[in-house]
Order: sequence, then structure tokens, then C-alpha cells
Amino acid sequence: MDLIEISPTANPPVAKIMERGKYFYEQEKKRRQAAKKQKDVEIKSVRIGIGTSVHDLEIRAKQADEFLKEGNKIKVDLFLRGREKYLDKKFLQDRIERFLAIVSQGFEKEDIKKGPRGLSLTITPKK
Repeated sequence: MDLIEISPTANPPVAKIMERGKYFYEQEKKRRQAAKKQKDVEIKSVRIGIGTSVHDLEIRAKQADEFLKEGNKIKVDLFLRGREKYLDKKFLQDRIERFLAIVSQGFEKEDIKKGPRGLSLTITPKK
């Protein structure tokens, strides 16, 4: 049997008399149980363009709905080529808003960010 210090910062410190191997086994068991209950949130991606048709937007919106149901975040990328990068910012934001209007699940959106390949926006499921 060993004397194992459980909480050294407590006043007075807490200690147990037990086998060292059994103590480490119980700690590992608690850690694994906590890891099972933890849910990983993935960031899924949906890519659209300026000329993406309404039907294609609807298909991608269905995908986005499924991702939101699963509890994942979604990164919506408006892919821009060549001269499209210099179009009016309001026009480009309207293209993203047109896609978001089709998504039926509740979501919260973050700010639209400009990147080297176009605009991107992250949406998360509503809690």
C-alpha cells in the first residue's frame, strides 16, 4: 500500500492509502469516460461562386442543413477568379446572403472575411 496525495493545495492536504497501480488505473478510466462524452466539432466547407445557379445553391444549402443538424460549423466560401475579386463588395455580399437565405436550419453567422481566393463566412448552429 502507498500513501497517495490527492489534493496538495487543500488545507489540510488530502491523501489516500491505496495501491499506486490501482490509483493510476482509476485516473485513466475517468479520463477515458470524459473523452467519450466530449463532442468534436468539425468545420465543414461549402464553396460557391458568383455564377452558381439557384438549383446548385439549393443542393449546397441542403448539405449545409445536414452539417448544422450534426452540430458542425460551416465555412461558406465565395470563390472569386481574376477580375471578379475587384467587383463591388456589396454585390459580393449579396451573393453570400442569397445562399444564406436558402439555408433552413437556424444559425449564427460571423463577419465576412476577405481572403486571397475570395470571401468567406463561418456559420454555427443556433443553441
